[in-house]
Amino acid sequence: MNKTWWKQAVVYQIYPKSFQDTTGNGIGDLQGIIQKLDYLKTLGVDVIWLTPIYQSPQRDNGYDISDYYDIDPMYGTMDDFEVLLEEIHCRNMKLIMDLVINHTSTDHVWFQEAATSKSNPYRDFYIWKDPVNGGPPNNWLSKFGGSAWEYDEQTEQYYLHLFDKTQADLNWENPQVREKIFNMVQFWADKGIDGFRLDVINLISKDQHFPNDAHGDGRRFYTDGPRIHEFLHELNKRVFQPNEMMTVGEMSSTSLAQCILYTRQDRDELDMTFQFHHLKVDYPNGKKWTTAPFDFIQLKEILNKWQVGMHEGGGWNALFWCNHDQPRIVSRFGDDESYHTTSAKMLATTLHMMQGTPYIYQGEEFGMKNAGFDSIDQYRDVETHNAYHHLKKAGKSETEILDILQQKSRDNARTPMQWTSAKNAGFTSGNPWIPLAKDYETIHAEAMMKAPDSIFKHYQSLISLRTKYAIIIHGDFQIIDIHHPAVFAYTRNWQNQTIIIVSNFYAQHTEISLGDLGLKSSMILLSNYSDSPSVSKTITLRPYESIIYYLP
Repeated sequence: MNKTWWKQAVVYQIYPKSFQDTTGNGIGDLQGIIQKLDYLKTLGVDVIWLTPIYQSPQRDNGYDISDYYDIDPMYGTMDDFEVLLEEIHCRNMKLIMDLVINHTSTDHVWFQEAATSKSNPYRDFYIWKDPVNGGPPNNWLSKFGGSAWEYDEQTEQYYLHLFDKTQADLNWENPQVREKIFNMVQFWADKGIDGFRLDVINLISKDQHFPNDAHGDGRRFYTDGPRIHEFLHELNKRVFQPNEMMTVGEMSSTSLAQCILYTRQDRDELDMTFQFHHLKVDYPNGKKWTTAPFDFIQLKEILNKWQVGMHEGGGWNALFWCNHDQPRIVSRFGDDESYHTTSAKMLATTLHMMQGTPYIYQGEEFGMKNAGFDSIDQYRDVETHNAYHHLKKAGKSETEILDILQQKSRDNARTPMQWTSAKNAGFTSGNPWIPLAKDYETIHAEAMMKAPDSIFKHYQSLISLRTKYAIIIHGDFQIIDIHHPAVFAYTRNWQNQTIIIVSNFYAQHTEISLGDLGLKSSMILLSNYSDSPSVSKTITLRPYESIIYYLP
C-alpha cells in the first residue's frame, strides 16, 4: 500500500449532530451517516472525518470527553459505529476520528478520582498547583475567557484548564498518562479505523516552570511546548505508525517552522497540519467580533507563505476553507447572493489546486450559506452567547450585534444539512436541535446532484482531477502578481508540466497578465464559465471567474 496515500485523498468532515437524524429527536446520529454514505461515494471523497462521538456531557460539543471507550448515546451505540465503519470500508472509503487528548471532561473517571485527594493515584494525571498569594498559580488565561485555573475547595489546589473549566488539561509529563492514551488509541485501531484528527495537539507540552506571562495570556509557554516533538514522536512510533494511521494535527497559534517539523516524513510525527492564519483575514487588528471585509492581499500573502514554505521544507498542508468552527466560505469570501454558484466554484478551485490534502465540510459541496439568524434565541453556541453579552455590555445596539453574529458565529456552520426541499430539509422528522438556514428549499443536495452545472458537480470534477494529474499532488507553488487587487493566480510546476490557476475574487471584470506563460499551448481543465478564454498574455476575467489551464 502507498504509505502516503493521503496526499492524493480528499477528506469530508461530518458534524454528526447536524448531518442526518433517523430517530426524530432532532439530533443527527450514526445511522443517519450510514444512510448517506452512497451520497459521499458519489461525491468522490476518500476519507470521512467525524467530529467527536464519544461519551460526553457536551459542554463543548463533545470536545469534552468523559469516556474514550464508548459512543455517546445521543449518536447511537458501539454496534452502530461498527456497522458504520464496515459500510465505509465496503465503499473503499476510510474513517478518521477526532482525538481530544490535551484535556478530558471533569466528568471523566480519571478526574473524578484525581479530585478526591492529593494522594489519589490519578492526581498526577492532571496539572494541580498551590495558590500563589491567595490566587491562581499564574496569570495564564483560558481560551474561553477568564483564568486558566480553577480552584478546588476540597483539596485546596488549582487545576489547569486551557479551555472550559470542565475541560481539565492532562499532564503529559506523566508516563502513565501517555501509556493510557497509547492503549486507548490502540483500542480504536483494533476496531479498524484509519486515523485521527488531533484536537489542539500542539498544546500538550507545557513549560514546567509555569511562569507568569508579563506580555500576554500565557500561550507562549504551552504552544509548541518544550517536549511537543518528543511526545508526538512517541505517539507515532507506539501506535500511529504500527497501525498505518493517517494523522492530521489541529495547531493552535502555531508557526510555519513548527509545522514543517511536525509533518516532515523523516521525523515520524504527523502526516499534515491544520493552521488557521488564513481564516483571520477578516479579524481587523485581531478582533473577531466585528463586521469587516476580508483583507484579500493578506489572504494571498498567508497562503503563499504556507504553500511555498511547506513545499520547500518537506511538510504537508491540510487545505480547508470551512469547518464546524468557521462561518460558511461562500458567505465569507464569496458573494452568496448575486454570484452564489460562480463564487462557490471559484473558492473551491482556488483551494483544491494548491498543494496539500483538501477537506470539504458538510454542505460546502453544494454551497450552503451562513445561517442568517435574526435573533439571539436562534443561536446555540456558547461562544456566540458569550460574545453577545460582551458586546451588549460594550454598548453595541441589538442590530449591530446581530450583524456581527451573522458574519462570525460558529453556528453558521452548524445548521442542519440541507438534503431536500422537504420539511426540515430532510434532516429530521422532528424539531431540529438548531434552526435551519432560511434557504434550504432552494439550496440542497438533491437539486445540486441533478443540475448539470451545479456546485456539487464542480466539486466532483475537482476531486477527479486529483486522480488524473499528479502535478496537483507534487508540483511546486508560485504565485503570480501577489499584489493584484482582485485576482489570485498561481502556477504549479512539476516534470516539465505546468498548471495555471486564475481566480477573480470580486464581482467586477478585471485583467491579469500572465506574460510569457500565456504564449504556450494549453487546454482548460476546468472553469466556472462555459466559455472561458484560452490562455494568453493578458486574460480578462468576469465576476468570480476561475480557470485551470494545463500546459503539458
